[in-house]
Amino acid sequence: MIVERVDHPDAGVTAILDRHYALMRSQSPEESCHVMTAEELRASGASLYCLRDGEKVLGIGALKPFGDDVELKSMHTLAEARGRGVARLILDHLIDVGRASDARAMYLETGSKDHHAAARTLYERAGFDYCPPFGDYVEDAETVFMCRTL
Repeated sequence: MIVERVDHPDAGVTAILDRHYALMRSQSPEESCHVMTAEELRASGASLYCLRDGEKVLGIGALKPFGDDVELKSMHTLAEARGRGVARLILDHLIDVGRASDARAMYLETGSKDHHAAARTLYERAGFDYCPPFGDYVEDAETVFMCRTL
C-alpha cells in the first residue's frame, strides 16, 4: 500500500470523493455539513492524497491551506477496506506533509454523533485535542473541532 499525491483527475479518487460527499450530506444537517466537492477542494488550494493497494484506491484525504497552518479535509476509507489501517496510514502521511510544509498546526472538524466516533478516536490517537471553532466555523452541536501541533 502506498500513499500518493493526486495532481490529475483519477476515476478511483473521484469515486471515493463522491461517496464521501454523499455520506457526509446524509449524516448531517446542511448548516452543519462542511464537506467539499472535488472541485471545491481544488479551488480552495487543497492538496489531495490517496492510498492505493496496487491499482485500487482504498482511501483519501486532503490538506487545505489555513493561514500558516493546514486543515485536514475529506478523510474517507472505503467500507470494504476498513480495519486494515488505511485511515491511519493516510493520516500519518498527511501529518508528515504538513510538517514538511512548515505548518505549525493541523486543524480539523468532524461530526459529534456516534457515526463519527471511529474518526474521532483515530484523531485522538494521532495526537489531536479538542479545540474551539477555527477559521469561519462556528460552535455547533453537530460538529467538533480538533487540532494538533506539528
